[in-house]
Amino acid sequence: MMHLVFGWIPFSVGDLLYTIAGIYIIRWFVINRKRIRKDTKNWFLDVMVAISIGYFSFHLLWAFNYYRLPLHKSLNIETNYTTEELIAFTKQLIESSNAIQLELTQNDSVKVDMPYSKKELLELTPRGYEQLTKQFPHLSYKTKSLKRSIYSLPLTYMGFSGYLNPFTNEAQIDGLIPTYKYPTTSSHEIAHQLGYAAENEANFIGAMAAMNHPDRFFNYSGYTFALGHCLNDLYLRAPKQYEALVKTINKGILKNYDEARRFWLSYENPSEVFFKHTYSGFLKANNQSGGIDSYSYVVALLVNYYKSNSL
Repeated sequence: MMHLVFGWIPFSVGDLLYTIAGIYIIRWFVINRKRIRKDTKNWFLDVMVAISIGYFSFHLLWAFNYYRLPLHKSLNIETNYTTEELIAFTKQLIESSNAIQLELTQNDSVKVDMPYSKKELLELTPRGYEQLTKQFPHLSYKTKSLKRSIYSLPLTYMGFSGYLNPFTNEAQIDGLIPTYKYPTTSSHEIAHQLGYAAENEANFIGAMAAMNHPDRFFNYSGYTFALGHCLNDLYLRAPKQYEALVKTINKGILKNYDEARRFWLSYENPSEVFFKHTYSGFLKANNQSGGIDSYSYVVALLVNYYKSNSL
């Protein structure tokens, strides 16, 4: 509901509120620094009351979504799959991804460059959900609230490509990530806005939205996103089959993967491990037993969903 209130505002209200809150907290600590020794008990109580109010508001406004019925149960699909099923599905994804890449570039060795600005990509993203609602009416997304985060640089150094502000329900996208990653990242954050808190479920829905989008560039982003997850899982399960299948992928797709890899490597730093470890712990504390590792579980949803649905 909150994204209906703030969605029309062109800048990130949530980021602005975080900035104001940060300044206020620093100011409060400076003003009350002498109380730490003189009145430690009440100083500590004030801090705990503020944290409790924030945590309560977080759950009231959004975090109860962490306890909703798992997506695989609502879709009535299995959570287990064999290596053979993974290989078969990965081959299908490679075939589709190769076809789209060649269609867009006319050369299997050329990486895909989006013909849209990042602002235009955010404007176009909801059209994927318009198509997806034909299959899943509950995924209707009528009021857009997708915004570039003013904290894009810190987000990048922390290793995150976007986040949902739980207090304003605005989807914040890292404005520095490669353009071809925008469709799936923004679609992922919309899934969070719609109440799918689990990262694996948001990845699955985001991939589906991009894969069903009427624009072929969005399709490319969605298919290669799904393919990347399957390849990572296959590498862990069957390295030899992984090596064989990678050779069948168009070089242009591999160049896009390398583009993303080099981007994140250029911002790699020790704090990234800390922030991701902290976020993983946060997820586990909020009914996400896999923590940040649950991102890879999207493969189970993809493989099993497409057993009975055409790709």
